[in-house]
Amino acid sequence: MNTGPSRSPRSVHVPVMLREVLQQLDLHPGLVVADGTVGAGGHSKKIWERIQPGGRLIGTDRDAMMLRWAREALPDPAVILQQGSYVELPTVLAGLELDGVDRFLLDLGLSSDQLEDRERGFSFRAEGPLDLRFDTRQGFSAADYLATATAEQLADDFHNFGEEHHSRQIASYLVEHRSQSPVRTAKELADAVTACLGNKASNSERHPATRVFQALRIAVNAELQHVQQGVEEIGPQIVRPGGLMAVITFHSLEDRLVKQAFRDKRIWEDLTPKPLVASPAEVRINPRSRSAKLRVARRRPTSNAT
Repeated sequence: MNTGPSRSPRSVHVPVMLREVLQQLDLHPGLVVADGTVGAGGHSKKIWERIQPGGRLIGTDRDAMMLRWAREALPDPAVILQQGSYVELPTVLAGLELDGVDRFLLDLGLSSDQLEDRERGFSFRAEGPLDLRFDTRQGFSAADYLATATAEQLADDFHNFGEEHHSRQIASYLVEHRSQSPVRTAKELADAVTACLGNKASNSERHPATRVFQALRIAVNAELQHVQQGVEEIGPQIVRPGGLMAVITFHSLEDRLVKQAFRDKRIWEDLTPKPLVASPAEVRINPRSRSAKLRVARRRPTSNAT
């Protein structure tokens, strides 16, 4: 996919809670670190600096565009970057003949660079196809899903994944109008939701289609399934005893899964019963950080996890 004309000449993403992440990961030379959502490399660039000499960094991301940004931030050929989900890390580590990692980071937020990419419809104003997939090689686009899903399926997604209060009204509207006005772009979806809600659309400070976009993105990327597998299966599998896992979430659905996983005392020592949040200063500079929550846990000895 040619994203050249649709994106900035350099990454515009600012890593969220960078200071807190670096402090909580307790980094030092020689560690093996996996960044399962490496993005543009904002966190990993600083992590790499702190684990040298002798450290190893493995970064994965489902989004090929983000990996190109990451390679610019992390040009050292010793850094391993691979396209794929963090749920594939056990296979990646096996290929590198590594039995595990000392630190595991997941930043589950949508990147500012992805919002700038007009080819996949992450922005409300995007005139390109409504795709919303991180990895366009897999699955089906959001536009295709909207064209085929039943009103009941859409309503359930809008309610379960977006916590949208008007889920059934919006779903019925989209299904009723799709034969005459099929939704093909992000702007068309945003306009359709606004038209459906009418006066209700002006009763919120954020765009009325925010929750619908979130729900569709989560659905087409199977995001919550990945999060659940990542914290319940992959983390315990790859983090060495005594190692740390840190997860940044941006909405309650993700945070709930992480909190529940870290409460398993057989596997984890929960270091943040109350999640860390961005400082007021960071929120002023980077409003995206307002909803961020950071949770950290230490892997217990294997004998205690059985």
